[in-house]
Amino acid sequence: MQAFTPSTLGASKAMVDSSATTVSVGEDFDSFYRREFPSMVALASSLGASPQVAEDLAQDAMVKAHRNWKKIGQYDNPGTWVRRVTINLATSSGRRKTSELKAKMRLRSTATYVPPMSSPSTEPVWEAVAELPAKQRAAIALHYLEDRPVSQIAEILECSPSTAKVHLHKARTRLAEVLGAEGSPSNV
Repeated sequence: MQAFTPSTLGASKAMVDSSATTVSVGEDFDSFYRREFPSMVALASSLGASPQVAEDLAQDAMVKAHRNWKKIGQYDNPGTWVRRVTINLATSSGRRKTSELKAKMRLRSTATYVPPMSSPSTEPVWEAVAELPAKQRAAIALHYLEDRPVSQIAEILECSPSTAKVHLHKARTRLAEVLGAEGSPSNV
């Protein structure tokens, strides 16, 4: 996949707030891209994509944002939109990988070797996170990787704050079981 940069996408210049976390309506795409792209790569990677695939997924999300920038750039928080797209792309990519693996296994008459799924990291925690259901994986990544509060996680996942809390709780509980954490699930 060709790597696009903000300048090759033909971004226009507009107002930008000097704070990295505050976005003014009408922010230019170059600034948005430079600020958000690394976070989108990390988010996709934490959801189970290899580093190369994570970059491709983040790039795809940014291309979608650029195509609709006149509309998305006017949102109160376009970063929420691009995170949702990145999560959706990562989930679809994971499903596609699983379907391809199952199809290959059906085609093989003697299946003796199953290649390991690529993990975002060699750390046992992220390997365990990769095994969680998609919404729980996303909630964990947004909370621990991006330090997002529950209200923002709920907005990004398009659910209520209480549902986001449930996703976090179930993910922490499962991680505690898998990793053998001592004490309560909140220690994860």
